[in-house]
Amino acid sequence: MDPTALATFAAVARRGSVSAAALELHTVQSNVTTRLKQLEADLGVSLFLRHSRGMSLTDAGTRLLGYAQRLAALSDEALSAVRDDGLVRGSLRIGSMETTAAVRLPAVLGRFHRAHPDVQLEVRTGPTAELLEHVLAHRLDTALVAGPVDHPDLLTEPVFHEELVLVSASDAGEPEAQLRDGGLTVIVFRQGCSYRQRLEAHFAASGWLPFRRLEFGTLEGVLGCVGAGVGVSVLPRSAVETYRGRDDLRVSTLAPKPMWVETLLVRRRDAHAGAPLRAFGDVIRQDDASALSRPRSKTRRRAPGTSSPSRRPATRRA
Repeated sequence: MDPTALATFAAVARRGSVSAAALELHTVQSNVTTRLKQLEADLGVSLFLRHSRGMSLTDAGTRLLGYAQRLAALSDEALSAVRDDGLVRGSLRIGSMETTAAVRLPAVLGRFHRAHPDVQLEVRTGPTAELLEHVLAHRLDTALVAGPVDHPDLLTEPVFHEELVLVSASDAGEPEAQLRDGGLTVIVFRQGCSYRQRLEAHFAASGWLPFRRLEFGTLEGVLGCVGAGVGVSVLPRSAVETYRGRDDLRVSTLAPKPMWVETLLVRRRDAHAGAPLRAFGDVIRQDDASALSRPRSKTRRRAPGTSSPSRRPATRRA
């Protein structure tokens, strides 16, 4: 099968129409149509259903798409491996949870860019489940996700330790009491967020059900609504302490004991680890800029109505 035809097929599958795929591929619609027809003729099957809203995959097209994506990823990886002369250059696609991207990643990317300015960085944020899917599908070279992760095709490395805390408005009533009464809104990231899963599991175990959910896609949106008294959330303490409106927030340690979560650096086990990826791993492991933080040995529960002071995370050597 022609690699160009497969790439054209995958673009139409992503975009849902010939015109949108042509724009992505920087070509004309007639070229896209010709390649699709030739591919369908070579395979002897129809790959798309044509309708007024665009195009959708047939069952055969759905089966082919996975192979087309894997072949394209393998081709890109082979090219990267052949060109890998040890120099840190080229591109690096990084995925990150929203909270990690806001709090931890800027300093890491700053150090990386200063050390390796010839690398073109691409950062995509999303919930853990979505990021893992992108890494497995070769759409990301690596990602920062919430642990634990147990997948035979992935290599994982702990890089950050985060304490999850209950966050509410500083002038609101005790959040635990409102949760017990079922009269409070819980502000969460969209489905697939590991922190959301832990929040809901913790609240269920505490008997704080039912409660309303309000979904946001950004950390600023979650914290802004919490500070305005819309509801409560469970977030890493580091994300709250660096928030510019933290004076409007009350931070409570989760009872009966603090909840710690590891942030993992993940990548495909069978993928070539090129020089940019190896260099990124080296930078994120540096201990001289608090790249790794260790859980505090003692954490006291805050009394209702009090806020935790800002504290610098402790560090440990990689």
